Amino acid sequence: MTQVTNTVRFVLDGQIVEAQGVRRTTTVLDYLREQLRRTGTKEGCAEGDCGACVVMVGELNAAGTGVDYVAVNSCIQLLPALDGKSIKTVESLKHADGSLHPVQDAMIGCHGSQCGFCTPGIVMSLVNLVQTNTAPDRQSITDALSGNLCRCTGYKPIIDATVKACEKPSALKIDDRADVPLLKEIQRAKSPTLSLEGDIIVQPVVRTKKGNEFVSPATLAEVADYLLKFPSTTLLAGSTEIGLQVNKQFSRPEHIMYLGNVQELRQVQELPHAWRIGAVVSITQVETLVATAYPDFAEVLRRFGSPPIRSTATLAGNIANGSPIGDSMPCLMALGASLLLRRGNKTRSVALEAFYTGQKQNVLQAGEFIEAIDLPKPQAGQVFRAHKISKRFEQDISATCAAISYHLKNGKLSGVKLAFNGLSPSPMRAPKLEAVLEGQAPGDVTAQALDAAVAASFTARDGLRATWAYRSLVARNLVLEFIEENTSEVA
Repeated sequence: MTQVTNTVRFVLDGQIVEAQGVRRTTTVLDYLREQLRRTGTKEGCAEGDCGACVVMVGELNAAGTGVDYVAVNSCIQLLPALDGKSIKTVESLKHADGSLHPVQDAMIGCHGSQCGFCTPGIVMSLVNLVQTNTAPDRQSITDALSGNLCRCTGYKPIIDATVKACEKPSALKIDDRADVPLLKEIQRAKSPTLSLEGDIIVQPVVRTKKGNEFVSPATLAEVADYLLKFPSTTLLAGSTEIGLQVNKQFSRPEHIMYLGNVQELRQVQELPHAWRIGAVVSITQVETLVATAYPDFAEVLRRFGSPPIRSTATLAGNIANGSPIGDSMPCLMALGASLLLRRGNKTRSVALEAFYTGQKQNVLQAGEFIEAIDLPKPQAGQVFRAHKISKRFEQDISATCAAISYHLKNGKLSGVKLAFNGLSPSPMRAPKLEAVLEGQAPGDVTAQALDAAVAASFTARDGLRATWAYRSLVARNLVLEFIEENTSEVA
């Protein structure tokens, strides 16, 4: 592999693009439109909500014989994170003879476009879907479109177009054979660079004259070493939070470290009683992992965001961000999840319920980071329930999300773990409510006792998403629903 200094290199339609002298916070969308004149990709919201900017980002598959794609919101993805990868835009779909992709043809035939502003993003979401699913059902199609807003056409002709396009499944796959050898040529090193003294040197993708850097390490050792030297480094994985800060708050961190190329952080390990989920494992991967064991958790994650958000956002990122309304944390707390934290060569395990010390505050020390999440596997007889309440059912911020885990022994609730978001400055367990439930028959738990425990557990506060009266009532009713639906013991 050759390396061009201070250059972002990626593959676009059978050619290597070398982006030199770019800002570390240049977005993929801005580079496509302003430098490459790929203006089919649109900016609608600049925060990953509308889907007008959807493109496909690819990496070599495990065998090195093809390309695996994910749909991403290019408006919040930083260009240096593309180094060593490939990209497909709506312009990539036209064949050499001028013919269109079947999805584009079907959109025309089914009148799936009116003003056309949102259409390129919609097409790219659907083309990404049919790369791996050439016979999608309606639910799969609507889920793939859930991150694409269309204000004038209506979705029926778009769904009809997808079905029609899949009548020719052999033509749906993008021809990326020319990209494979080029991806091999520009792939990033899988081992760290060492000085003559044997010290790790993390090579920057982009470095400014002031010494600010965007680095993209390949090993856990590089991550740990760099954070010891620059503990205030901004860690970048899915960019669903950092991209917002760049676009909306004009954030320009001095040091940015992209973790997406660290294979050790992209793995899920099978432990005897738990899954160890690496810090860069996406929400989509976790959703698939827990679908059978914890279907309610999978549904909360499905409603976490659109496919482009879920395919890039990470469980560790959601935890580290520490939003009071973070959706994954109540589920993880109720299941007894813990975090593997690393600083240099030393690691420690911290229960997630003990991780937060206040709003967006936690126990991480300088230079320490989340290496993995340990999620316990289901136990015999365990009941797990979770539900998210929001103004809009899909793609919305929580008013509150509640999760509970318990066993029924001799008709009594046992081992109760209950957690909420939205009721306090950070997601948290609710020990006083757990005490009301522990050892009780489900039918003996009263609304009055739960109301008193809610009042004693949390400070009443209204918010933009809901009043306290609403949140506290919902919190109590969710608990009652969780325990009333399971009144017989599970073998």
